[in-house]
Amino acid sequence: MIVGVVAGAAVLALVFIVVVFKLMWRVAEPNEALIISGSKHRMEGLEEGMGFRIVTGRGTLVLPGVQAVRKLSLDLNETELSVDCVTHQGIPLKVRGVVIFKVGDDFVSIANAGRRFLDQQKLMSERVHNVFAGHLRSIVGGLTVEDMIRDRDKLTGQTRAACGTEMEKLGLIVDSLQIHEIEDPTGYIKNLAMPHAAAVQRDARIAQAEANRLATEAEQQASARMAEATRDSEILQAGYQAERDNAAAKSRQAGPLAEARARQEVVVQETRVAELKAHRREQQLQADVRKPADAKAYEKRTLAEAERDVRISAAQAKAKETELAAAAEATRVKTAAGAEAEATKARGAAAATATRATGEAEAAAAQAKGMAIAESTRAKGLAEAEAIAARAAALAENQEAVVAQQLAENWPEIVKAGAGAFGNVEHMVLLNGAEGMSDMFTKALTMGGTGLGLARQLLASMNANGRVGAEGSPVNGFGPGGAGSASKRVPVDGEA
Repeated sequence: MIVGVVAGAAVLALVFIVVVFKLMWRVAEPNEALIISGSKHRMEGLEEGMGFRIVTGRGTLVLPGVQAVRKLSLDLNETELSVDCVTHQGIPLKVRGVVIFKVGDDFVSIANAGRRFLDQQKLMSERVHNVFAGHLRSIVGGLTVEDMIRDRDKLTGQTRAACGTEMEKLGLIVDSLQIHEIEDPTGYIKNLAMPHAAAVQRDARIAQAEANRLATEAEQQASARMAEATRDSEILQAGYQAERDNAAAKSRQAGPLAEARARQEVVVQETRVAELKAHRREQQLQADVRKPADAKAYEKRTLAEAERDVRISAAQAKAKETELAAAAEATRVKTAAGAEAEATKARGAAAATATRATGEAEAAAAQAKGMAIAESTRAKGLAEAEAIAARAAALAENQEAVVAQQLAENWPEIVKAGAGAFGNVEHMVLLNGAEGMSDMFTKALTMGGTGLGLARQLLASMNANGRVGAEGSPVNGFGPGGAGSASKRVPVDGEA
């Protein structure tokens, strides 16, 4: 029970102490100063017997009922200046500006401001305006309009310097003083600026005229360059258009040109094909007609020549045999005659008998020799007659082979004579292309056929006129005893 009472008493005492401390403790804000009065205090920098205490930025104990606590604001304050002034020249002006001020942070300034504005803080701006207005009128009265216009910092500095002492006494400090505007109700400043404005306007007009001139020249140059560029562009465009037109014309002609080239290639190829066909046909004719005909003619000609050579050789052999026999007989007769003459001479035959024997021997020798020559000529004529008869028989059996043989031997001259018809032709036009070329070559090659027909007709007429019966009469006037025979009969003994 006692413990509870003691605890309750202690709690009550603690609560009482907290409440009392709360009522006694005061804290100064950063933008304010506490002025505590009611007891004697001594502070550094303040006069003795001031009778109050200043607290800033901290807390302090205040005895309720014994001490009084007041707050002095340390915030910035602003006052507008609108002061009617007269310059040193007697010209009325109205100066507008602003003053920004506050209570000083030191204890002396706070003490001075507290004594003067603690209960009249709202009238602080008015008091400051009155202080600055008086000093501003005094300062402007010693200056000219030109000085104020040209050097406002001088006006501001003099004003702050003049008001500094009084502001310090009031416990205030000036953070900023600005002269915003100087109004001139008489127009002095405007008139003062007119010469300069006129000069500036003149210079501006001159500069504007010069700029206009330069701009005009630049515009003219630009226009000239534009015209030149336009001309060059039009020339280039005309050139490009000409190139485009040329290209378009070439492109339009490309199709017909390509078609013409294609037709030309086709004609060239067709011509080559026709030439190849003609060459092939010529080769075919060579292989199919000329070669077999040449082979057959060569075979028959070879056989006829072989038979003829055999007969000629036999006739020559026989003639040689006859000649040798005649020579041997003549030699024998001569030998016998010589022997007889020698015998007769030896026996003392008469010279006439010897002479006659000699003549007879010589006559016998001449007769033997003539007979040998006649026999040889007769054998040669017989051989030629037999050859002619063999040729006539060959013509009678196969006239075409003989004519083909003659044509084959003379074929180059026949073809040359047929091609001579085209020797003076400069340009040849073939109406039916490759077929026309083939027909032309065929006609040129078959001209020999016409010659073959003419040869057949001539041979037929010759056979009809010159052929005789089977009794061995000569053909074409040649043969033994014929008109063309070269044989000659030699007289024998006792014949003239």
